[in-house]
Amino acid sequence: MNPVLVLFSSMSTGSETDIPDSAAGSAADPTPDSTDGVLAEQLLRLTRRLHRIQKRHMEPLGITPAQGRLLRLVAHYGGDRPPRMADLATRLEVVPRAVTTLVDGLEAAGCVRRAPDPANRRVIRIELTETGRATLRRLRSARTDAAEEILAPLTAPQREVLGGLLNALADAPAQGGC
Repeated sequence: MNPVLVLFSSMSTGSETDIPDSAAGSAADPTPDSTDGVLAEQLLRLTRRLHRIQKRHMEPLGITPAQGRLLRLVAHYGGDRPPRMADLATRLEVVPRAVTTLVDGLEAAGCVRRAPDPANRRVIRIELTETGRATLRRLRSARTDAAEEILAPLTAPQREVLGGLLNALADAPAQGGC
């Protein structure tokens, strides 16, 4: 798969609103932004735009982008040993209560089910249902459509260059413990 589509499909952010370009280097800070600052703002604006486009493409599926991430994560574990709620919270880097809310919504939609762990009945595992697998297939299509929409202005060579640049950024070693 195209590395740009893969990276863009994994990007997500909250529901912040775009900050207009005119806000950079505002009257409160008369110094123009550095090139890195401008690039960082462009990446944030692009991420928010991608999030809005993905959300629009996912609405017909009846799930949110956060539920989509959880559904993909449950599918990633496979059927041999479904994840515990704590596993999902750790991988999504959220508090367990947030996972409970996401699972509640997906369970109500018939996409996942809670199942007791056969080795420890106190542990609850999250299993993907057939409805969840079908939703996941439709989700992949919706995410690809969203990525294609946002990448439409770029030519194939531009997409390749962008993919290389995004991979360089995504694969860079973390600094500052993040």
